[in-house]
Amino acid sequence: MGDFRQEMQRYFEDEIEVLRRLNCDDINEAMNAIAAAFMNDADIYIFGNGGSAATASHYANDFNKGISEKVGKKFRMHCLCDNYPTVMAIANDISYDEVFRFQLEGILRPTDLVIGISGSGNSKNVLNGIEYAQSIGCKTIGITGYHGGKLKELSDYHMDAMVDDMQITEDLHMVFDHMMYRVLGSSLSLED
Repeated sequence: MGDFRQEMQRYFEDEIEVLRRLNCDDINEAMNAIAAAFMNDADIYIFGNGGSAATASHYANDFNKGISEKVGKKFRMHCLCDNYPTVMAIANDISYDEVFRFQLEGILRPTDLVIGISGSGNSKNVLNGIEYAQSIGCKTIGITGYHGGKLKELSDYHMDAMVDDMQITEDLHMVFDHMMYRVLGSSLSLED
């Protein structure tokens, strides 16, 4: 077997550098939008493709079970990636570009919050969901990497990993989730 330590160290150093560059003001604004949705009993819808779909599901788990348990009040976060039969039916019968917008139509209220995750920021189905949400007056959060793409431009708030590397982008998206678990789990419990 080989000695991978040098490559591992380089990866970790790259990730540390990205962490140091994060725009905490932008992340704070997005967290305030999430906290406001929680305090107003709004539904929060979250979605993404591929690894971002798994991240969206992980967020829903951490918010609905973890943070909710810590603060004594339930988050109402729904991951639109988790019902595979619905996603596949929409993709097959209508278009993969519509898998999120179609699920939001007819149930989304202007007081709800919609979160789209896209490493590139250019996933058409994520953009369609965000555009639909904004068309009925919802606030939106884009969670991105690279240069943020169209999602960063469209969204009211954003959390951007600011790195041209999909693996580090996806790592940072989970860092955002776990950081919010700790920070919101502590601060929201103090407000209640």
